[in-house]
Amino acid sequence: MRVEVWSDIACPWCYVGKARFEKALAAFPHRDEVEVVHRSFELDPNFPKDEVGPVVPLIARKYGITEEQAQANERNIGANAAAEGLEYRAEGRDHGNTFDMHRLLHFAGERGRRDELISLLYRANFAGERSVFGDDAHLVELAAAAGLDADEARAVLADPDRYADEVRADEREAAALGATGVPFFVLDRRYGISGAQPAEVFAQALARAWDERAPLKTITDPARPGDDASVCGPDGCAVPGRS
Repeated sequence: MRVEVWSDIACPWCYVGKARFEKALAAFPHRDEVEVVHRSFELDPNFPKDEVGPVVPLIARKYGITEEQAQANERNIGANAAAEGLEYRAEGRDHGNTFDMHRLLHFAGERGRRDELISLLYRANFAGERSVFGDDAHLVELAAAAGLDADEARAVLADPDRYADEVRADEREAAALGATGVPFFVLDRRYGISGAQPAEVFAQALARAWDERAPLKTITDPARPGDDASVCGPDGCAVPGRS
């Protein structure tokens, strides 16, 4: 079974939702048969690439609330993160464009290290003292910590076209599926779960999607029902006209 997760490094509920989903997956009896695929989604794709600013004023402007209310929202998310065993800096974080991080994550995916890198990026953004925005050297360090080659990661960041198409393809697919926010989980292209739901909700969805997997239906020639002779197998290939 495949679970696809659309998310953004700048999304605190993606950070929390990943932990809740992983808690449910860890208790799922068929967890070893579940493939988790992380996909790209930018919450603020038009944010200037070279601009970095504090999170709280940005939230206040975006939602038309006071900075005090925005700070209270950050503390509330921090409490939710703490309940999942996650560190969270409710004050002093900043915000920026995440496109290059998504490109780097696609590179990590080709090397089989995407989950490791996204976990490090979340932790660095929401719990670290050093910003992940506007600091390619930091991103290279995180890539290396995830098991990637530092020089290769540096080369990806230096070329704005590398993996750009893959990021945009993920975003188009999210739109086609009706995702307007993240985190967004898709189970076997059968069920969608929006938001950082409780672990119990993810557990129920995993069980339901697993139980409802459609068995493979084989189509054969109606004139020769049950005939599967024209195949190749471990013992060789069938020869037409021989029984």
